[in-house]
Amino acid sequence: MSYPYHQQPPMDNRQLSPAPTYQSHPSPYKPQQQVYNSNDHLDSYYTDIHRAPSPSANGYSGAPSSSPSLVGYNNNNNNNYYDQGYQQPSTPLDPHAEMYGQPTSNQYNHDYNGQGGAGGGSIGVGEVFRGPSPNRNLAPQPQQQFYQQQSHPQSQSQGYQPRPSFSSQHSDYYPDESKSYSSTTAFASNPSPQKSWEVGSVVPVPSIFTQYGSYPPRSMSNTPMSNVSNGNGRGGTSHWHQMRNQLLERRVVKQIPLLNGNLIMDVPVPKGVMPSSSKGLGVMDGEMNSLRYSAATCDPDEFMSRKFNLRQYLYGRKTELFIVMTMYNETSDLLLRTLNSVIKNIAHLTSRSKSKTWGPDAWKKVVVCIVADGRKVVDPRVLKVLQLMGVYAEGVMKDHVAGKETQAHIFEYTSQVVVSDTGEVGFGSTPVQLLFCLKEQNKKKLNSHRWFFNAFGPLIKPNVCVLLDVGTKPTGTSIYELYKCFEKHPNVGGACGEIFADTGKFGKYLFNPLVAGQNFEYKMSNILDKPFESVFGLISVLPGAFSAYRYAAVSNHPDGKGPLAAYFHGEMMNLPGAEASIFDRNKFLAEDRILAFEIVVKKNAKWRLQYVKSAKAGTDVPSRVPEFISQRRRWLNGSIFAATYAMVCFWRIWTSGHGFFRKIALTVLTIYNLVNLIFNWLSISSFYLAFFFLISSSISGGSDPFGGAGDEIFQVFNKVYIGLIFIVLVCSLGNRPQGSNYIYTTCIFMFAVCQGLLLYCAGWTVYQTVPHTVEGWKNVSGLFANKTFLDLAMSLMATYGLYLISSILYFEPWHMITSFVQYLLLLPSYVNILLIYAMCNLHDVSWGTKGDNGASKDLGSAKKVEKDGKEMAEVALPTKQEDVEALWQQARTELRVPAKEKPEKRSAETKRADDDRNFRTNVVLLFIGSNMLVILLFTSSAFTTWVSTHFTSATNTTFNPYLTVIFYAVLGLSLLRFIGCVLYLVFRMFGF
Repeated sequence: MSYPYHQQPPMDNRQLSPAPTYQSHPSPYKPQQQVYNSNDHLDSYYTDIHRAPSPSANGYSGAPSSSPSLVGYNNNNNNNYYDQGYQQPSTPLDPHAEMYGQPTSNQYNHDYNGQGGAGGGSIGVGEVFRGPSPNRNLAPQPQQQFYQQQSHPQSQSQGYQPRPSFSSQHSDYYPDESKSYSSTTAFASNPSPQKSWEVGSVVPVPSIFTQYGSYPPRSMSNTPMSNVSNGNGRGGTSHWHQMRNQLLERRVVKQIPLLNGNLIMDVPVPKGVMPSSSKGLGVMDGEMNSLRYSAATCDPDEFMSRKFNLRQYLYGRKTELFIVMTMYNETSDLLLRTLNSVIKNIAHLTSRSKSKTWGPDAWKKVVVCIVADGRKVVDPRVLKVLQLMGVYAEGVMKDHVAGKETQAHIFEYTSQVVVSDTGEVGFGSTPVQLLFCLKEQNKKKLNSHRWFFNAFGPLIKPNVCVLLDVGTKPTGTSIYELYKCFEKHPNVGGACGEIFADTGKFGKYLFNPLVAGQNFEYKMSNILDKPFESVFGLISVLPGAFSAYRYAAVSNHPDGKGPLAAYFHGEMMNLPGAEASIFDRNKFLAEDRILAFEIVVKKNAKWRLQYVKSAKAGTDVPSRVPEFISQRRRWLNGSIFAATYAMVCFWRIWTSGHGFFRKIALTVLTIYNLVNLIFNWLSISSFYLAFFFLISSSISGGSDPFGGAGDEIFQVFNKVYIGLIFIVLVCSLGNRPQGSNYIYTTCIFMFAVCQGLLLYCAGWTVYQTVPHTVEGWKNVSGLFANKTFLDLAMSLMATYGLYLISSILYFEPWHMITSFVQYLLLLPSYVNILLIYAMCNLHDVSWGTKGDNGASKDLGSAKKVEKDGKEMAEVALPTKQEDVEALWQQARTELRVPAKEKPEKRSAETKRADDDRNFRTNVVLLFIGSNMLVILLFTSSAFTTWVSTHFTSATNTTFNPYLTVIFYAVLGLSLLRFIGCVLYLVFRMFGF
């Protein structure tokens, strides 16, 4: 039977598609009255409501019962599914009742010493305990008979073949290929052939569990923490995997209606996720009781056209902020750092009671989307965190639906749970609308953003989109500060805040010179570069780690062209069979620069970009040389080619909708960027020439800064500098930084020594040009008449002086004290090592992650069937709430134990390749280096001076003794060869 919808005013002509729950009862999205039956008893230990009687054993095999049909599912005309308003009929069942069926007497509510009564072991909500010994026969209560398969009485006497035990060493499980678990459950006895259990059957607990003791397992509260720490890898402890396997193996095959061919269903959440009372929160009925799962079997661009939908869309809520957090294999600590900061920002929005936009219900206008790039690479502890928050469930995902591969698993839940860094679980002050998109394959960050912008964006239609990388930690009001910029300036299409390096408690990370140098670099970029570009309205890069965009600004034109089309063109280039030049592929390593440029030059639009100083976010910076070089390789190659692209396409500024004076300003900025690009291209030669001329000029005057040894020191370090460039060049042509850490670190140290020598000579030169007496300082005007002083002083003031002055103006001078010296010493490494390595690896257009193009078949599939003219999916789903509760409690227990830091390990193949490259590099360096050493030795001023003193004057000749040695050596070798050939002829004549 079908139920008509109540008519409501249309909402933006949207088509509404509620998700079905496991049974045929509707998911209570709308506030409704509960109808209670006073004759029922609250005898279930996992639910606390009155429910209608369950179907009988013979009647529960997937056939429709007398209960209400699925909401919105019209038996007569399925095409009208989307055409009706969204209001569901009332139902006396909550999602737990819909999922787990008829409440039963607790089958474990016995006195196992043989005494009946209620005190023998009743279980509270979320509790687990060790059941009776395996040899005891637990007869089911009459109310439980629908769990027993009375239609197969012979099964009582037959043994059965349990489902395969999934390995606890892996986060994925692999069903037996010989059995179909998507629609039936197979059992076998010794004398008889295998039997198949029909849809709706419940799998009895397999005998495999008797080796662990009877089920349920013992309470988590009694599990010693020492046992938890004895895990078996990143996936969790053996106890976790044991309970997870039990949940998977006790699943029941059910028939779920397909919505327009899509598998979308509501899953009850554990009791520990739901707040004790949602009164006053303004949530929809059932919003915090069930998790919504969608198996997306389409490309992100087809998500809306395939009639997938999201809760925010169904509720008709207006979204002001759509926040995305992208991740690859980051740890749970990094996820919690970012997610908890976002929750604090949402709580700040709800506290702004005087705002026209925000206030107590501000959380309804914010959606937080987490996109994980690859199911098999995501950290299992991350999934445990999300499971504790209610936005992930085990045993629900399917890798194929109706023969189509699942591209992404989408979970939606409004959660009030907050997980602390130490693994403690509590409830926050405000709900948060969470959307977790777990991509089946690793397809890189651009694809994650395509799910965000092209799949979810058209449904949610947000005002502002905020981009975050997992690990970035925005401060408590940063997201509001970004939003305020868009609210205040209607023509702002994109904005970014200040990203600062995480220096640790009391700045302890600054003791690492590499971190200190990056801290100074980040600070000066936020003080000098971004404010300068913000004035023009075109910031060269809005960092993907912390930036925001107006959705209208990034959206494409109706013809499909626009910023997002250009942004995602980089992903299309890397698809199999795609043809793209190496220039274009390098350009899209800095895809955020492309998006920033495309927004400003959008045709017939006048969007500008702005820097928001008050919005701040901290991020981890590389603390080791290999990671630092690899990161900057991608940044430098992307920025150089993206900047070149902007120069070539600067004419598009004049096709935008900006005013005349703005177009002039943007053209001036383009010329400035062109000059900067040229200087960056020639920076290696410029830095070396500055080193050469500054030191040579300091030792050529009347006073030698090295006490007379200046020329010799200059000759040595001049050749050391050139040799370092040669070594970096050879290493960059084939070695991974991870495999040549020692060589690169040594080069950085030696470049720092050369820089220290340069700074000393510069200071000495300035000292020599200034007066050394009080009388001399009285004539200050004469000081500026000294051209050497004027040139050197002005050049130093133009760089280091401006650093100091601008930092003071921004009231942030501390990095000048803590990080300035480290940055100066690292400067030649920035110029030489990073640029040379980047240029030598232009062919490498990867992000340092492996793509995954294979389809997995380890989750089970949803088989499409026809029933009464309706499209249904047969899926195996968990129906034992004690399994769900126990797994949730175990996840909570395990997260309290800090994850063990595992050193990065190279595979044997990678290690061997690195060793081979190092051997080749060492041989090349030895071969070329020894030859260069001889050249440098015999062309040095020390050798020529010695020759002129001891050889020329003594022999009264100008002939170089080195040539004499070479000539006589050649003569001696040739003579030996001649003697040998003559002896051969003699021996041959005499028959030897």
